[in-house]
Amino acid sequence: MNSPIRPLSGILVALSALAVSALLTQLMRKVAAGSGVLDVPNPRSSHRVPTPRGGGVAVVAVTTSGLGGLALYGLVQLDLLCALAGGGLAVAFVGLADDRWSLSAGARLTVHFIAALWALGWLGGLPALRVGDHVVWPGWTGYVFGALGIVWAVNLFNFMDGIDGIAAAEATFIGVAGSLLCVPTALGTGVAFAGLTLASASAGFLLWNWPPARIFLGDVGSGYLGYMIVVLAVAATRDNPVALWVWLILGGAFFVDATVTLLRRSLRGERVHEAHRSHAYQRLASRWGSHGRVAFVVLVTNLAWLLPWALVAMRTPRFAATAVIIALAPLAAVALAIGAGRKEGSVSETMNQG
Repeated sequence: MNSPIRPLSGILVALSALAVSALLTQLMRKVAAGSGVLDVPNPRSSHRVPTPRGGGVAVVAVTTSGLGGLALYGLVQLDLLCALAGGGLAVAFVGLADDRWSLSAGARLTVHFIAALWALGWLGGLPALRVGDHVVWPGWTGYVFGALGIVWAVNLFNFMDGIDGIAAAEATFIGVAGSLLCVPTALGTGVAFAGLTLASASAGFLLWNWPPARIFLGDVGSGYLGYMIVVLAVAATRDNPVALWVWLILGGAFFVDATVTLLRRSLRGERVHEAHRSHAYQRLASRWGSHGRVAFVVLVTNLAWLLPWALVAMRTPRFAATAVIIALAPLAAVALAIGAGRKEGSVSETMNQG
């Protein structure tokens, strides 16, 4: 196969993921509804109508198959394929089990850490990072910080998957933007094609998940998306020491809201793994009475604020770490102003999700 055909094949694989994901999500919706696999509202829910869940199975299946196709075309190397597919499937399976049988937090975290170390093992640990004029090699500590970062990404996506459309839309944005920004340096490793495939699969699911949602991701999908995105970011950093900063900026809306909320709740001594509705996005959804409006605002923030700063970080490497602070600090201030992590009131904030 000649070289011009190979990239075209990769693009076709990525684009076909959208259509296949949409069709498979529709099938999963019918199967889940027929099998009684429904997300039944409770006092902590942000929806009132029982809704099929587990739609993330479609995203996992399509993305994994797409990665296999990219590998056959020689567009994804073995180390990246194993890091993404192996750990991603582990995270998805434990998420699926949690969706069905409600596993303990310890059991889930154990699998998450194993998957994180698996990915770092295949990728050679946490790569060197550009900080100002210096390139910092983390050495063995990279495995520690890298594992913690991957596990946090897995769980923050789960935390942020609380209203219609927001998680799938975020994954679509990060996958597309991160892939296109890293094309000049990471095309050879397949990061760009893998990211576009993940984004396309997420977009196909989003057609059924945009407010009002007709199916939910479930833990099988939300944790998987978090894992795939952060592993892609680590892989891209092998080629460009500022890539991790760029991907962090792109995912800033989720990272800031989840982190601020976690810190405030942990400082009060609350059990941070228990369900709640104190994230900034959840408070906005309750205040505005609309999931779609919140998801739209997040997308606008991504495109109008975070994407330009990600471009700045990519084009001016010595300024990349500083760009992260400038880009995310205002989001943290906004999250605090909205009430992220603030103790929940006694008045029910339950709203209709579909």
